[in-house]
Amino acid sequence: MNKDNVLFAIIGLLVGLIVGFMFANSVNQRSSAAPLAQMSQAAALPPNHPPITSNTGQEAGPDMAAVQAAVKVARDQPDNFEAQTKVAEFYYQVQRYDDALQFLKRANQLRPEDYETIVQLGNVNFDATHYEEAERWYTAALQKKADDVNVRTDLGLTFMFREPADLDRAISEFRRSLERDAAHVQTLQNLTVAYTRKGDAGAAQATLNKLQEVSPNNPAIASLRSDLENLRSAPARTAGTQ
Repeated sequence: MNKDNVLFAIIGLLVGLIVGFMFANSVNQRSSAAPLAQMSQAAALPPNHPPITSNTGQEAGPDMAAVQAAVKVARDQPDNFEAQTKVAEFYYQVQRYDDALQFLKRANQLRPEDYETIVQLGNVNFDATHYEEAERWYTAALQKKADDVNVRTDLGLTFMFREPADLDRAISEFRRSLERDAAHVQTLQNLTVAYTRKGDAGAAQATLNKLQEVSPNNPAIASLRSDLENLRSAPARTAGTQ
């Protein structure tokens, strides 16, 4: 998944999901207004998360002969760490998440302290919409490297995109990320969305102002501003219809 582009769908969804002053609690990464698989490409996620092959044909998947050969090696050599992670990456590219997780878990058993494998277990579970399991792996990663802002932002997203969403916890994790990197663009974007979804226009505006300061040409700003304006006008629209 392209984490820099995924934000726009979730921003756009906010426009249609504001009813009066209330946001639907069911809005998450994939949103109640769109299929879950479709919305896996719809949030501004940190750049450590590998891109997912789309179904549009614009990105070529791995060569199947290479995949089959790699799978054979991994199965014939179950103690080969590199073979397990290679096959997991192949399966991840074609969105066969359960298969990817099978080999990643084997790799984790072989090298339980390998940080990248732990993070990738979080990533694959995240894209499979297993948010609680993704939370577990991201938390384990942060126990090893507490200053990884990208992983902590991903952790926050697991709370924002699950049902029901835990916006307060998501906001808490995003704010902790910003304590370590106050100019982290993806976190500022996600925090703006979280505050907007919560209905906190003041905090959303302050975060958006910071985003505009550190990334003035960010293409997400216009959509974020539009959704914030919709939030502010929602009570007036509701009052006018009574």
